[in-house]
Amino acid sequence: MKLVVVSAGLSVPSSTRLLADRLAAATAGRAPGPVDLRVVELRDLAVEIAHNFTNGFPGRALSAAIDDVTSADGLIVVTPVFSASYSGLFKSFFDVLDKDALAGKPVLIGATGGTGRHSLVLEHALRPLFAYLRAVVVPTGVYAASEDWGAEGLAERIERAAGELLALMTALTGASTPGPSASASTPVSAASSGAALAGPEVAVPAQPAPGREDGFHVVPFEEQLAALRV
Repeated sequence: MKLVVVSAGLSVPSSTRLLADRLAAATAGRAPGPVDLRVVELRDLAVEIAHNFTNGFPGRALSAAIDDVTSADGLIVVTPVFSASYSGLFKSFFDVLDKDALAGKPVLIGATGGTGRHSLVLEHALRPLFAYLRAVVVPTGVYAASEDWGAEGLAERIERAAGELLALMTALTGASTPGPSASASTPVSAASSGAALAGPEVAVPAQPAPGREDGFHVVPFEEQLAALRV
């Protein structure tokens, strides 16, 4: 199972990278088997991203990052908040990807900022972006303001989001159902961890099934997600 983290933090050390690392650790810690974890630091790719816009060709490092992202079973993407939205570097990286690169791919969104007033950036900016790219965004996004570090609630949101991401990754890769890691700081129920995401069934029009006259049949959610990856 391959998990790729995309961090758009600019400073060293970076609170954006710190949040990304905590989300990755929580997700990998719940996995039933080994996780191939890769981290893409966009700060190191800024020049190659700019050149890609002007000449149409990715440099060696950018090409490797694009390959990691497109081949991932799941993504964790975290950006600092600039002017009430994602950073330009963050958006530029996803602009250079092929328009179908993230179709059906599970994505956990996160952001960091200096104040809690920007927390809706997850719903107003990041979620619409990845919905447009036809990724499958987990229900729980994680925003961390300066005052959230060490405060009650952040660890629980991280664990819940990690569980939801792993549930989607497991459904698509066919791995065994994950259980809570012994190192997980907060137990997460099946419903809040995202295991319920694999359970809902959606009725869609079809030819009448034997014994039915309403013209509907049930398609498991896992099959709908798998169809998006084709």
